Amino acid sequence: MTPLVTAAVLLAAVTHASWNAIAHRITDKLVGFTLIAGGGMLIGLAMVPFVPFPAAGAWPYLIASAVIHVVYYVLLMKSFRLGDFGQAYPIARGTAPLVVTALAAVFAHEVPDGWAAAGIAVSCAGLTGVALWGLRGRRPNWAAIGAALATGLSIAAYTVVDGLGVRAAGSSLSYIAWLMAVEGVAVPAYALYRWRGELLGVLRPFAAVGLLGAALSVAAYGLVLWAQTKAELAPIAALRESSIIVGAAIGAVFFKERFGAPRIAAAGLLVVGIGLMLHAA
Repeated sequence: MTPLVTAAVLLAAVTHASWNAIAHRITDKLVGFTLIAGGGMLIGLAMVPFVPFPAAGAWPYLIASAVIHVVYYVLLMKSFRLGDFGQAYPIARGTAPLVVTALAAVFAHEVPDGWAAAGIAVSCAGLTGVALWGLRGRRPNWAAIGAALATGLSIAAYTVVDGLGVRAAGSSLSYIAWLMAVEGVAVPAYALYRWRGELLGVLRPFAAVGLLGAALSVAAYGLVLWAQTKAELAPIAALRESSIIVGAAIGAVFFKERFGAPRIAAAGLLVVGIGLMLHAA
């Protein structure tokens, strides 16, 4: 985890929390995710002529990732529908790093040790603190929590699949372009089927903000994919989920959700974890 990789992943965390907040702010979740997925598809298609074709070994990962991303979109829409942004987002994102650590050890033979393992553990403690604070003082909404946990498992799955795929592709730009082009078809296709001739009219009031979300989404994941070619998957996953802190701040400022001292303490733990991972480099 060099300083450049760390900076890239932290920037990805900010842009990722921002596009998720945009998706949450659009009342009709299908409208929001149609614009974000469809806009990502258009950006990917625009990039395709200018990037190398992914190596043959990357395509099984690309196809698998596209399927997992569709599942992720469905679960994320459901978790946003059922729960507060400040609750659903931290649980979904906070679930992923430890699962990625286990999957990366099995499938990528990456076992963090020493400072890196300590950094991941401390960061995950901070992320868990943010997630638990989102549940404080209220009756648990188990349906929302279950959807958010399932979303986190899908995040872990596509993180590892894409980490292996982007390394096999030979170019992170080619992988992100083709991934966006392939995965972005499903949600707009369903929206077209559902609304048929009314699609443009339904999307038009939210087009500008939705397409901004799409651009942020592509930028966020493109940075992560590049970082996955430079460092191990588990530390990147833990660092990327610092977006939880950004998401909690967005929830407090824009959605009037609680932040509180425990979240500040959790953010401090995350900073310590980042320092430990940088020390490992």
